[in-house]
Amino acid sequence: MESLSNQLVIDLLENKRYGVEYQPIVCVSSGDVFAYEALSRFYTASGESIRPDLVYASLHHNLLSLYQVEYEQKKIQLENAPDNIKIFVNLDQDAFFASGVTGIENPFVQLIRSHKKNEIMVELIENSELNDALMSLSMIETLAAYNIGTAIDDLCNPKSMISVSVMQLVDVIKLDKHVVKKASDDHFMRFTRKMIEFGKETGKKIVLEGVESEQDLVFAKELGVDYVQGYLYKSEFIQRP
Repeated sequence: MESLSNQLVIDLLENKRYGVEYQPIVCVSSGDVFAYEALSRFYTASGESIRPDLVYASLHHNLLSLYQVEYEQKKIQLENAPDNIKIFVNLDQDAFFASGVTGIENPFVQLIRSHKKNEIMVELIENSELNDALMSLSMIETLAAYNIGTAIDDLCNPKSMISVSVMQLVDVIKLDKHVVKKASDDHFMRFTRKMIEFGKETGKKIVLEGVESEQDLVFAKELGVDYVQGYLYKSEFIQRP
């Protein structure tokens, strides 16, 4: 994977060159905006975008820095969120545990519980390592203990690992944009439909990501998902500083 220079990462941290994109999550049946996902965005001193995956890959080499950036990102995302609508936020498992504080005293739990103008859903990425899945499970159990909803992200991504325990506990299942790209793959779609069937039978809501055209929306309706998300719908951006 491409990497960022230490100088660029240091500049980003020192000057908090953070932003947020609020991407709509839209109800398939009504066309109404059901929620927004708050996505982390990063910028250079000249205002050019930096890929978030590169930033987080660099920060994972220093978990304290990862925690600090993730916490500041969550503050920005919640402070600037549209009022009175559900907000999905991604939360890195390593950042969650990096503070060394568990339970209700965890800084992320405190931050989310103190936010009153929105219902918050915490998204966990379905990773490819067993340890990540175990951390996700522990994190979900902590959040659930304080009535904070959770979603699993990137299901059906070719690099993800499925944890049955994690899938059972979350409230929302988000299908990766890879599903749209593999729409014509019969074997892959049989698996995807079974995941959707499982979700519906266990009372979970299903979101399909990567919807970029009216044709993708038709596909989502055929799948029977509850909500869609993607560049077919206009996002809102906030950039700092």
